[in-house]
Amino acid sequence: MYAPERQQEILRLARDSGRVDVLSLAEEFQVTAETIRRDLKALDRAGLVRRVHGGAIPAGRLDFEPDVTEREGTAADEKDRIARLALGELPEDGAVILDAGTTVARLAASLPLDSTLTVVTHALPTAARLADHPGVQLHLVGGRVRQRTRAAVDAWALRAYGEIRADVLFLAANGFSGEHGLTTPDLAEAAVKRAAVAAARRVVLLADSAKYGQEHFARFGDLSDVDLLITDSGLSPEDAAAIEKGGTEVVRA
Repeated sequence: MYAPERQQEILRLARDSGRVDVLSLAEEFQVTAETIRRDLKALDRAGLVRRVHGGAIPAGRLDFEPDVTEREGTAADEKDRIARLALGELPEDGAVILDAGTTVARLAASLPLDSTLTVVTHALPTAARLADHPGVQLHLVGGRVRQRTRAAVDAWALRAYGEIRADVLFLAANGFSGEHGLTTPDLAEAAVKRAAVAAARRVVLLADSAKYGQEHFARFGDLSDVDLLITDSGLSPEDAAAIEKGGTEVVRA
């Protein structure tokens, strides 16, 4: 396959899935990772894709946001490992906020039955998983529910988070980096995340390594707002060290 043909196919894959990564493309086309990087660089120069850490997204897709059911199966093993590590950050008999996100939902599903916690969440899937938990006092934050994420947003949600103070927030993000901070595609969702950060004494970000370097439309904080990042081993030691220089502890599952 000639380079222009391969690049055309890469562009099609990026538009279909919303993102492509270098290693998967190298395996798909049976070429080196360096060849794929050159292809992505050419597509980026042409304004057809935007390069992000480890791959690329279609140009003009900073607002790309897959449905929550699609995201459930993405990086499933990594998310399970992250959720298991996050259990060690739960306070004893304390209050936690669980943000809307598939990794945070996995944490909710993993809570031991003998846990005794006050849990506040604006995420319907997370609330559903905890509704019958015997040791959880569950508080569901209301508001307009976004169909794509099943999360409550807007004034009701913002007001609720303005009235509480929790021990720990388990936060989700679509993208994170030292340069661009914490980002997500939707402004209303970003506002709720910002309010949740302000409502917690400690912030723990649960994010798989594929999100590192990604940038989305709505920014809701700096990486320095995060006390602890729990991610997977796909984040390189060098990148982890750079993040820790900014004051955020990093644990790789």
